[in-house]
Amino acid sequence: MIGSRVIVGAATAVLGLMGLAAQSVQAQEKLVFTTNWFAEAEHGGFYQALATGLYKKVGLDVTIKMGGPQVNAMQLMAAGQSDIIMGYDFQTMKAHEQGIPAVTVGVSFQKDPQGIMTHEDITGLDKIKGRTILVSSSAYSTWWPWLKAKYGLEDTATRPYTFNVQPFLADKTLVQQGYVTSEPYGVEKVGQKQNFYLFADVGYPPYAETMVTLQKTLDARTDVIGRFVRASIEGWKSYMTENNAAANALIKKDNPSMTDDQIDYTMKKMRQFKLLDAGEAATAGIGAMSDARFKQSYDLMVAGKLLDPTKVDLSKTYTTRFMKDVKVLLN
Repeated sequence: MIGSRVIVGAATAVLGLMGLAAQSVQAQEKLVFTTNWFAEAEHGGFYQALATGLYKKVGLDVTIKMGGPQVNAMQLMAAGQSDIIMGYDFQTMKAHEQGIPAVTVGVSFQKDPQGIMTHEDITGLDKIKGRTILVSSSAYSTWWPWLKAKYGLEDTATRPYTFNVQPFLADKTLVQQGYVTSEPYGVEKVGQKQNFYLFADVGYPPYAETMVTLQKTLDARTDVIGRFVRASIEGWKSYMTENNAAANALIKKDNPSMTDDQIDYTMKKMRQFKLLDAGEAATAGIGAMSDARFKQSYDLMVAGKLLDPTKVDLSKTYTTRFMKDVKVLLN
């Protein structure tokens, strides 16, 4: 009898452990995250959190979907095809104007990587007046009105930028928009030199590579969103300071055209220009957010007539709640 009870007890214990394991598996919350472009090192923190199990560790089953020029992540999220997206301050505020209650819940970059690339004879942004500037169509609703007002530029000075550096290489008089982590790489690969001027270094305020969800998702899955944000910040720390081979393998799997050389270049620029740890992030940690910064972006949009202030309550476009108790220093 005693032996039978021991066996039954052991069996019950085993079944109990199996039940706990099953509950643990079931507890993995599914979350779909859509990026803003083809997979690249600028998304490295998220891929690192996925590759190293940081999301799994906090009970999340995260799927990263790659964005691109034909992917409107905000619309996908509004349609319920994504739980959280990689966004941009201006985009999120504009979404509110259009009736989409999107909320920035976390940030990656303290500085927008956007800027102007010039040939060597141009020694500053204050010297581009009088040059032809290659500008994409989306820039007219983001940084171009700000740059135009700051340096006295004219719309007539612009020509369409088609995300190809060949016109710049062929014409020494052109200047063009670009990401400090991207376009200069293409120029330097063919042996030409360039100068790059980051808008953020002369007062352009938006955060970049932000984490954005819908208000209804935030209300219904507050803890899940919080876990995603915190694990992503840990992912950025790990990506920049530890072995990131597994994350880069996932990036190259999603985007086969990505090379190790491009990834290395991007990481070098992220460090050089302190995209992750500039300003208050140097002491408050990666992902630091402040009311003042969001107000600067809001005021810039209103001043440039890019946003109707009667339709947008700034306080509803972001929340700093998830970052208040997180202090993950890059170094």
